[in-house]
Amino acid sequence: MGNPFTPQVGSVLSADIAVPDYERELRFYSRVLRTGNQPPWREDGMNNLGLPIIGLAPVSEEYAHLPLQWMPHIQVADVAESVQRALALGGSVVIHAKDDDERSQWAVLLDPNGAAFGIIPVVAEEQLPYLEDLPEEEIEGMGRIAWLELTVPDAATTKGFYHQVVGWTWQEVEMKDGTVSYRDYQMLAEDGTPAAGICHARGVNAQLPPVWLIYLPVGDLTESIRLADEEGGQVLKTVTDDDGKCSYAVIQDPAGVYLALVQV
Repeated sequence: MGNPFTPQVGSVLSADIAVPDYERELRFYSRVLRTGNQPPWREDGMNNLGLPIIGLAPVSEEYAHLPLQWMPHIQVADVAESVQRALALGGSVVIHAKDDDERSQWAVLLDPNGAAFGIIPVVAEEQLPYLEDLPEEEIEGMGRIAWLELTVPDAATTKGFYHQVVGWTWQEVEMKDGTVSYRDYQMLAEDGTPAAGICHARGVNAQLPPVWLIYLPVGDLTESIRLADEEGGQVLKTVTDDDGKCSYAVIQDPAGVYLALVQV
């Protein structure tokens, strides 16, 4: 898979969320994500290499207005310009952090569908994890954001929003809804590598909510699904491959937050 930590426009590095019942949520994620003989995640929420890929925090007074969604952090060329473009295209600003000289540092935005996401400047290469000395199988099995996907009524307009705000380009993906063909979009980072999917709320995605789904890898997907149900979550959708094995599942955690689990 190569190094997923790339300093470039459109690359997704991490995601975070603030939750109302932190202890319950921490227990849910520590159990659901730590399945298999070599779990991709640690009990404290770090990945198995000790990297902070997903951030789970209790709701504070400062961040009480944040939406209850996993918010991916996407690198952009210019935070201030991206904020202005989002506003011009019907998005809104939840937080726009600036330094003492009023220079933009980072922001949390909502797209016109209400999907929340964070934007940050392109990260310096020396600040990213160095994985070049690790075997490919160790990188493949680490905790990371394996995929990112957004399902909305109008994927064509939404992909244009993210093209303007984030800098993604796209490739069309042919889809079927019964006998009717349509196109979803694979969004590409600056170097052309796939970064996310933007899908129409129809066909196989008809019942999915208009929020960014982070796909998190687990060591034993069947066991993770069982534990999600046991810990007060809800399994909304499972998808099997040609061999009849479950390949991924869309779930809600006990707080009602949507995410997806995928087999390592």
